[in-house]
Amino acid sequence: MAATTHTVSNQAPPLLGYDVFSADRVLGEAVERHLPPEVLDGARQELSALGRSAGSAQAASWGARADENPPRLRTHDRYGHRVDEVEYHPARHRLLGHAVGAGLTGAWDRPGGHVRRAAGFLVWTQAEAGHGGPLSTTHAAVPALRAEPEVAAVWEPLLTSRVYDAGLRPAGEKAGALLGWGATEKQGGSDLGAGTTRAEPLSGAGEYLLTGHKWFCSAPMSDGFLVLAQAPGGLTCFLLPRVLPDGGRNSFLLQRLKDTLGSRSEASAEVEFAGTWARRIGEEGQGLRTVAGTLAATRLDCVTGSAALMRQAVARAVHHTAHRSAFGGPLADKPLMRNVLADLALESEAATVLAMRLAAAYDDGGEGESAFLRLAVPAAAYWVTKRCAPVVGEALECLGGNGYVEESGMPRLLREAPLPSIRAGSANVQALDVLGVLRSEPLALDAFLREIGRARGADHRLDAAIRDMLTELADLAGVEARARRVVERMALVLQGSLLVRWAPPEVADAFCAARLGGDGGAVFGTLPHTLDLAAVVDRARPEGAGAA
Repeated sequence: MAATTHTVSNQAPPLLGYDVFSADRVLGEAVERHLPPEVLDGARQELSALGRSAGSAQAASWGARADENPPRLRTHDRYGHRVDEVEYHPARHRLLGHAVGAGLTGAWDRPGGHVRRAAGFLVWTQAEAGHGGPLSTTHAAVPALRAEPEVAAVWEPLLTSRVYDAGLRPAGEKAGALLGWGATEKQGGSDLGAGTTRAEPLSGAGEYLLTGHKWFCSAPMSDGFLVLAQAPGGLTCFLLPRVLPDGGRNSFLLQRLKDTLGSRSEASAEVEFAGTWARRIGEEGQGLRTVAGTLAATRLDCVTGSAALMRQAVARAVHHTAHRSAFGGPLADKPLMRNVLADLALESEAATVLAMRLAAAYDDGGEGESAFLRLAVPAAAYWVTKRCAPVVGEALECLGGNGYVEESGMPRLLREAPLPSIRAGSANVQALDVLGVLRSEPLALDAFLREIGRARGADHRLDAAIRDMLTELADLAGVEARARRVVERMALVLQGSLLVRWAPPEVADAFCAARLGGDGGAVFGTLPHTLDLAAVVDRARPEGAGAA
């Protein structure tokens, strides 16, 4: 009788068959904290339904297949006619359709809409992050379009629709639409004002013809795009439809698709405009001002998307180590592993709490909250997106060799982790934008200081960090060279103030000790051993997860 050599034991069950929303205590608390009572019950039901879908084997299969089968470019049909289309795997359409149906492109005029959408975005993109790009650009387009009310009246209902209507047809014939973004040019990069695409006016009705080349154009099968081009009056924003009202294709020449590190389910294209029709949005020469609200909304999605990646990575690390035995007991109970997991959980919780606080400020819409957002959004985008890759990388290591295998899903998270920082505009640009607000908008700094001041006196390490931050801000001479240092301190103080107010004492204590008090190392797993680390890890455990 042959000996049995392939008995599988001591392996964690798949992290499937659970409610991603209900299993996330931090996110659930944030939703309860920030939503008005009259919409809370309905929001919880919606988010729980979305969470069950996100944690299902079906969603996991869609995510894996969409990643394994990247988009394909078709420039011509069999007869030689240009078609300039991108073919996506059906799994990508399933993911995007489910997201649109869940309202993840609509938030602007719904009670508690930004908190509800941010929570849903954080939940659903844990299934697959790449398709979050078109969700984000579609949602974020609304502030820019509102600069032209008659254009917004046509497009906004389509963008906020819960109908995913794929295929290229005139917008007026569709039940829902998506918008992409095309601003970056090869000679300018993040310096949007250096773009050379030209816009020649056709008439006094805001119609123009564009000529130029975009180096990165997102979601190239979208129904339209916000683009920047140089009009006679300077850099201007335009809405460029893929299909003209008469049904003809606009001149939108796809040169190639980028072969990207992550987000392999989604396409990013180089595109050429050659006499391409577009509608002006806002005044000539005011392009950057017109898209400012769109850029800010995109940055908030980068914060939220980073929080989603961190949450999924930490959930997988905690789940794996709780079910894996090593050296005589569960791996998660080993003191050093517990320290690593707790350190990762701190970063995940701080990112989630901050993202949801910013979404709540959008829902408030008051002058003070708007001023707060002008400073807090770029500061948060700088710091949270920069923390994403280290968190995911350390979480992958918690699974050992299993985490390095594609089937685990961790490599996909790791490839995705650097993108939010780049999509938000690069860390240096975000840091410089914070400096620009500090120099020009004293009301924004006042609002920021009021926010962190709500926690003053609750923790001596936070108080000391606030004093240090104020010292940095008092001397803006030569500040550009230390911009990252300044913005990092601002973001950490903001996170610390939120956790001191809203997180359990063991979480706030650990964060203030390691992130503000200097009692932590340069890598994860260096928290003071005297802290209640078991409680921090338990809080991050994805309850209800198991084999599907």
